[in-house]
Amino acid sequence: MLLAKSFGCALLGVDASPVTIEVTLNEGHKFYMVGLPDSAVKESQHRVVSAIKFHGFRMPFKKVVVNLAPADVKKEGSAYDLPIALSILQATQQLRSSLLDKYVIMGELSLDGRLRPVKGVLPIAIEARRQGFKGFVLPRENSREAAIVDNLDIIPLDNIRDAVDFFEGKLTIEPLASDTRDIFYHNINNYQFDFADVQGQESIKRALEIAAAGGHNVIMIGPPGAGKTMLAKRLPSILPPLTLHEALETTKIHSVAGLLSENASLITTRPFRAPHHTISYTALVGGGGVPQPGEISLANNGVLFLDELPEFQKKALEVLRQPLEDRKVTISRARSSIEYPANFMLIASMNPCPCGYYNHPEKDCVCAPGMVHKYLSKISGPLLDRVDLHVEVTPVATNDMMKLEDAENSKSIRERVIRAREAQSTRFQSNPEIYSNAMMSTRMVKELCTINQAGGSLLKKAIDRLGLSARAYSRILKVSRTIADLAGSREIKVEHLAEAIQYRTLDRNSIYG
Repeated sequence: MLLAKSFGCALLGVDASPVTIEVTLNEGHKFYMVGLPDSAVKESQHRVVSAIKFHGFRMPFKKVVVNLAPADVKKEGSAYDLPIALSILQATQQLRSSLLDKYVIMGELSLDGRLRPVKGVLPIAIEARRQGFKGFVLPRENSREAAIVDNLDIIPLDNIRDAVDFFEGKLTIEPLASDTRDIFYHNINNYQFDFADVQGQESIKRALEIAAAGGHNVIMIGPPGAGKTMLAKRLPSILPPLTLHEALETTKIHSVAGLLSENASLITTRPFRAPHHTISYTALVGGGGVPQPGEISLANNGVLFLDELPEFQKKALEVLRQPLEDRKVTISRARSSIEYPANFMLIASMNPCPCGYYNHPEKDCVCAPGMVHKYLSKISGPLLDRVDLHVEVTPVATNDMMKLEDAENSKSIRERVIRAREAQSTRFQSNPEIYSNAMMSTRMVKELCTINQAGGSLLKKAIDRLGLSARAYSRILKVSRTIADLAGSREIKVEHLAEAIQYRTLDRNSIYG
């Protein structure tokens, strides 16, 4: 009985776990695969056999047993094709190399032996380095992504013949090198949209600046064409730059989801995800038979924009409540439980009524009596409580629209946001998991958001008049703390509280009752 081994990795959420691919040859003629393979892994037999024969190698006329260990971890996808093929060639002595167990090997084979890209290369590369492997052998299209990881030889290949020649020493391949920090800092400010393009809407820009400075969630209410989507798309451009740790975490999630383009490397700008309102709750939060990250995880360290919020399925909106608080989502299945990060800023927009023109300065609303309240009631109170700023967006005045000079650009706004975030970093230096005002716990709000007697009196009147919940009370204090940070003030003043209170539009029953 001949035995050959190679090594790969299985993806578990945004992390990877080592997998040993063992191949034995015995008397018989069938091909067996064990170790909890899914359908895609089982089908690798046909791809492997075709690729081996296409390049002039032979399949053994014996019973081939492929074991993917550990046997209690589910193996998914087509990325085990290459290590299985190389283990078979090693077992039949068509490949003679002592290097096979020194590399992690992953790659999907086409029928002619060419290598196709696979998902999750970055977390696999990180795990390969952690386990002490010399290098990572993989398809060329994935090589730039894996090269982000230093102290690991990245060996890009085109086909199975190149793999055999490399391991036998007949083909010399220089490991692909990448300067991660150079890539990161070179592209960190490359945003497509800029606030300089937006004429007017100064009050909305101010609200988004506050949101960016404190990491607060925002909902914008206004008629069609008022600029809600245009403003939301520009929010990432005023957020603080990604840290290298955040960039790696974000890239891992997109890698696992298979959303990185060919020859892509590091994601250096904050993601902006804008799913359509027909999205299912599973696609929004993640899940499926093979749990995949949803839109809230793909927006991690960035912005999730939900346009026309009342049009989303009610169940989809309600499942957002826990991730908005915990900043992570746990997907449980019978065999496993996978946790994905979901630290995103929620930006939502909606019309004030079904026709869109309720309270419009020029156009009349044609909605039947009671329709406005019914439309707004699609969004539950508990969800609204988790949104810090409610902003009314009015149409841009003609004079503002026709201005020739550019408005304030994103770079200027971003500088103020960064200064406010620096103040928060100092404030939370003893709590490394908290880095913005929006993340403060109830206890921290009591300790760090103290107000004077005049501020307390103003806040009490607002609570009584608007009927605010305890959570909304806490949100007002957090927002006022952010406004004070933008103003460079150590204390929360009455004017800071007053501005924060005006961002609770949907709590004012007199307006939308």
